Amino acid sequence: MKIYVASSWRNSWQAHVVALLRRAGHHVYDFKDGLGGFEWEDIDPNWENWDERQAREALADGLCAGAFSLDYEAMKWADAFVLLLPCNRSAHLEAGWAIGRGKPTVIYTPEPSEPELMYLLADAVVVSEGELLQWVARVEEAAA
Repeated sequence: MKIYVASSWRNSWQAHVVALLRRAGHHVYDFKDGLGGFEWEDIDPNWENWDERQAREALADGLCAGAFSLDYEAMKWADAFVLLLPCNRSAHLEAGWAIGRGKPTVIYTPEPSEPELMYLLADAVVVSEGELLQWVARVEEAAA
């Protein structure tokens, strides 16, 4: 199965979860592969001091377009989504897109996090590797 893991660059669980799913035989999109690490500072070292106008204008930069295109194509490619917490706003937008497209989506929270009412939109919320792998197996079986 093709899986998109939506998470954050800062999430210490991200590489482990990608590896776990790959060891289980799945094709997993890793937003860190091949990008060399897109960072806002590649556009402007002073990015943390941008105002709203500067932040909006930065989205037109070619670096943003390239990074976005890689992620978006992978989102379309994926059969299922994992929203790996903790994560950022972009990952939540990715998961919302997946849910809106009817793609099976699970939220994996391997460490304590604040509950969110709208997580009821996802197919499941899991709290362990075992539960995550069981969910993926059920989705794969249902698709077969």
